[in-house]
Amino acid sequence: MPNEFTAAVLTLSDQGAAGRREDTSGPAVRKRLAELGIAVTDHAIQPDDPDLTVDRLREWVDTGVSLIVTTGGTGFGPRDNTPEATRRVIERDAPGLAELMRAAGLRKTPMAALSRGLCGIAARTLIVNLPGSERAVRENLDALAPVLPHALQLIGGDTEH
Repeated sequence: MPNEFTAAVLTLSDQGAAGRREDTSGPAVRKRLAELGIAVTDHAIQPDDPDLTVDRLREWVDTGVSLIVTTGGTGFGPRDNTPEATRRVIERDAPGLAELMRAAGLRKTPMAALSRGLCGIAARTLIVNLPGSERAVRENLDALAPVLPHALQLIGGDTEH
């Protein structure tokens, strides 16, 4: 993947933000993105509060990063608010990417059906919601790897085929 793509990574975890749980999924996202040739320019961990999430996503979209990857907050729990916050920021859905990740996950575990993560586009930024487990992060990013370069090129305005 060309190295002109940049990313920001947001871990959403009430326990992690409070220092009561180590964040392993955020570092896993950063490592996998680096392996894919995407420069991570910013990362943060914060509680799964929808308003805080919307503010952070909009801030990063305004910086012009190519990709924002969130990890955590995509399940069925009462504090799992990431998809709802993301929906408030995106302008266009990218449902095929979320479907691709869930389909790949279902080949390994039926629990993948419990991920409510979504993907969408805000300005020239792709936003991808991943589950909060380190293993799921790797599996989902592996599923996206074949299509991610082309998706980011198209969103960035390179539509020549």
